[in-house]
Amino acid sequence: MPHVESAGLRERKKQRTRQAIFAAALRLFAERGYDETTIADIAAAADVSPRTFFAYFPSKEDVIFAEIDDRLAEVQQRLSRRTPGETPLEIIRQSVVEVMEALVAEQGEHGPVQVRLVLERPALQARALQRMHETKQEVQRQICQLCPGLDEIEAVAISGMALGAMQSVVIHCRQNGLAPGTTRTALDRALALMERGLRSVPALNEPIP
Repeated sequence: MPHVESAGLRERKKQRTRQAIFAAALRLFAERGYDETTIADIAAAADVSPRTFFAYFPSKEDVIFAEIDDRLAEVQQRLSRRTPGETPLEIIRQSVVEVMEALVAEQGEHGPVQVRLVLERPALQARALQRMHETKQEVQRQICQLCPGLDEIEAVAISGMALGAMQSVVIHCRQNGLAPGTTRTALDRALALMERGLRSVPALNEPIP
């Protein structure tokens, strides 16, 4: 038991350090500008060494995607959990809800800066597109495992709907500086639209044995 507790404590400490680096980077990008902010600046603001920075992020560009990378990883983890009696649609819905709650809880004052940087810089747009493509492929694979009866097009469309709805609404809300409560309402509406479409797929409504 002590070993498990120690491992859990280390993991929480690592997550706090990762979050501190991310928050410091976004704050400096907003205050000084992206090009004007160095990795040394970010490390100093987060009270870590540059070496520690590189232990968490390969580059300055990767810091911008820290939050969304974490959330997408959570989607994949939730889809991999199977509870007998649940339907695939319920699992997909809960995956989206958990990510929505995290995104709203973490929505800070620098959300618009994060979105603006990605939308204005081709290199960051390319990174964002590649990340989303890889995540959709993984989600598609897991959905196929959840529902062996789905055909390839159905799986592609479902993964695109689930991830695309979240991404589009979050970008819209952050780009326009909307409050967390308004963002949550918008995400709820997007989720309702997504569910209405997915209920028409019979395989998603069959309980897992």
